[in-house]
Amino acid sequence: MKAVRVHEYGDPGVLRYEDVEVPRPRANEALVKIAASGVNYLDVQYRTGRHKTPTPFTIGSEGAGVVADVGADVGDLSVGDRVGYAMTLGSYAEYAVVPAWKLVAVPPAIELETAAAVMLQGLTAHYLTHSTFPLKRGDTALVHAGAGGVGQAIVQVAHLLGARVIATAGTDAKAVIARAAGADEVIVYTRDDFEAEVKRLTGGAGVDVVYDSVGRDTFDKSLNCLRPRGYLVLFGFSSGQVAPFDPATLGVKGSIFLTRPGLNHYMATRDELLTRANAVFTWLMAGTLRVRIDRRYSFADARQAHEDLEARRTAGKLVLMP
Repeated sequence: MKAVRVHEYGDPGVLRYEDVEVPRPRANEALVKIAASGVNYLDVQYRTGRHKTPTPFTIGSEGAGVVADVGADVGDLSVGDRVGYAMTLGSYAEYAVVPAWKLVAVPPAIELETAAAVMLQGLTAHYLTHSTFPLKRGDTALVHAGAGGVGQAIVQVAHLLGARVIATAGTDAKAVIARAAGADEVIVYTRDDFEAEVKRLTGGAGVDVVYDSVGRDTFDKSLNCLRPRGYLVLFGFSSGQVAPFDPATLGVKGSIFLTRPGLNHYMATRDELLTRANAVFTWLMAGTLRVRIDRRYSFADARQAHEDLEARRTAGKLVLMP
């Protein structure tokens, strides 16, 4: 089979499209014939070595497809089942072995490509808005990168929950996308100071929560956008790692909270995973959550997909196809 492999950490040029053997599922695992794989900043972190894993490895942490084989002790999956998953390496390939407990049945009404595009980011939007900081009507949230794949998902879910949503975007075109997703106000951060704009839009009070996937470039100002005892939810580092800082700063700025959540800790059990995935699929089928697939690539063009993602040339989800 064909797969996209990493033999050494580095820039997109290290991605190799090559032949490997089809893996075999062991006990409590299933072999999935991949129909589509989502592209995420998490993949960049694995490629560059920010998340260390022994090389060589097949990259990709999100996919959907059809069960092709099952290992021993797998009781609730059958060959031919349509499934999706996230947070298991190996999805940039024609076949991937996945722990059976991580596989979620994809309803017939949802295309496998859509499932591949929504698993990681949809689950992320759910846990951020329902568990890390449970949004409610009357809350105000600042969502950075509101036109990105996960940003659009968070904006839509926050809007669904009745929160006021302020989003940031890099261009006017991306601002239109964020507003179409449900943002009440959009700040073009390349033109306007988002900290000053947030203070203006909230009458100086600040927001209840900042959902920040950008990291280094937004961190300091994100802290300044919070109301006293507000939450900075730092769940990504697309601009780079945040520099070390003095925790006393949190007290000075109003006894604010800082958390660095990860999806793996919010889908730690089968029941928790199913609760989140079923909610995401229900929103999709109801039309209250929409997935905007911005670009499609073949696995052979994974390098180009990574280059486009890192250059911020995209507005929505990127998907790789066998």
